[in-house]
Amino acid sequence: MSIRHYNPRRRRRGGVSPKTRNFLYALVGLTIALQISYPLIGGEALRIVTIATVYAGALAMILHGHLSYGFKYSSRYVPAVFLFGLGIESLGLHTGWPFGTYEYDSSLGVALFGVPLVVPFAWLMMVHPALIAARRVTTHWVFIYGGALLMAWDLFLDPQMVAAGRWTWEVPGAHVPFTPDVPLSNAFGWLLSGLVITGILHLILPRERRKESASLAAVDALLIWTWFSGFIGNLFFFDRPGLAVFAGFVMGVILTPYFFSSWLGNKD
Repeated sequence: MSIRHYNPRRRRRGGVSPKTRNFLYALVGLTIALQISYPLIGGEALRIVTIATVYAGALAMILHGHLSYGFKYSSRYVPAVFLFGLGIESLGLHTGWPFGTYEYDSSLGVALFGVPLVVPFAWLMMVHPALIAARRVTTHWVFIYGGALLMAWDLFLDPQMVAAGRWTWEVPGAHVPFTPDVPLSNAFGWLLSGLVITGILHLILPRERRKESASLAAVDALLIWTWFSGFIGNLFFFDRPGLAVFAGFVMGVILTPYFFSSWLGNKD
């Protein structure tokens, strides 16, 4: 008489419905398509595309968070990040801390406490991917990785918006390398605020994904596109080759362990 050892199969995480998945991918695709058009247009069309890109990206990342982690995640993520983004930007706008002294242009639309409404939505677009990547890479230093990634992302974002006249800086001292119109204090401000919001979210948001969960493809696509478009755009379209190399290197180094973890480990 033999005894058979039963080794249960490891169940793979299920996916969301095809319609829902396609809608999520369509939002990410729309975000990327709008950014592709950025160096090809100007004037009012560029202003509209700039704002639409943020709202499409924010909606895509909110939806991904909801599909991946559930209502508890999305219902906490949206108010926490929106209020933090609005609060830290309002503080920076009126006190010069932690980013430096700057002023928004009216072209960004409706404002709350002097902060254009689109700005907190930019935080909603950026913070979710940063948190996902940070949780994938590390267990104990999520806030450090997330803060560093958000700072690196802004190395591409800020010069682009300043060049378009969406906001302006006072640069009394050191500036971001290869970006004389953005103070170095802005990079430190993004690092500090990124540390704080990533740390808070890591504490209050669910960490286990749903059984029927969206894959990481939408987050991966946005992160890869941000790095790739930032490098190519600055190198060939915006005449900022030094920034392309510098910011591309910084963001690439930060993203490398995340993509190694994703591609060599579980790809769900």
